[in-house]
Amino acid sequence: MRTLELPGGATMPAFGLGTWKIGESAGRRAAEVAALRAAIAMGYRLIDSAQMYGEGGAEEVVGQAVAEALRAGDVRREALFIVSKVYPHNASRAGTPKACARSLARLGLDHIDLYLLHWRGEHPLGDTCEAMQALVAAGKIRHWGVSNFDTDDMEELAALASDCAANQVYYSVAERGPEFSLLPWQHERGIPLMAYSPIDQGALAADAGLQQIAQRLGIGAAQLALAWVLAQPGVAAIPKAVRESHLRENLAAAALTLHPEVLAEIDRLHPAPRRNRPLAMI
Repeated sequence: MRTLELPGGATMPAFGLGTWKIGESAGRRAAEVAALRAAIAMGYRLIDSAQMYGEGGAEEVVGQAVAEALRAGDVRREALFIVSKVYPHNASRAGTPKACARSLARLGLDHIDLYLLHWRGEHPLGDTCEAMQALVAAGKIRHWGVSNFDTDDMEELAALASDCAANQVYYSVAERGPEFSLLPWQHERGIPLMAYSPIDQGALAADAGLQQIAQRLGIGAAQLALAWVLAQPGVAAIPKAVRESHLRENLAAAALTLHPEVLAEIDRLHPAPRRNRPLAMI
């Protein structure tokens, strides 16, 4: 699995599994745990979650799947890279460690590998930074970062702290806004961009132009869209999947290398932005 270097020299997988909309129904829990267990068995090592997803339900699903995988000897804890996020309204100097403790309890872990501020909220950014840094010092999290931060937000953050490890934003072949200024800004500073919804929640599977190219390559349009995101320097992708077939297709896409001519053809279908625009969010 390809990795990305974080500021400070540590690495994280460039491809993983998102868990948005997981943990919302008790009736689906067994199937969702089984899906995560299958993903780990296939070789997924980065799992992204958040306090917001299912109001902690997704973290509980991740925690159960990881615990079962560890007990079964399918994986070692140090091989996994677990990401979670704090709600903005909890991200005060005092609230951040309390929220992190609740997430750790749901995950059943003694540390989170990457803990993100989910989006900007009411609390001063400096307070959140200090709380995150204290959590790193206490060993509760290994790295911290942000999500849904645009270039101006990142510039403000950089004036407050130099140890932000990542920024997670909506980025796909059909939503290339981050390329205008945000992605170059982060790339210059060695801060990875984590792409959520990299296949537009599956919608890119129906993109006629991508379908034409993908058919020629013997893959699916969604696989092509995912491989395109992963071909961008300094970018990780975390598509959500539950069906085993989708998990396998996404994992296969992560191993693809796209020829420059294919990348150029995709650029003609979905051109890079020519002006700055507000960061898209889902």
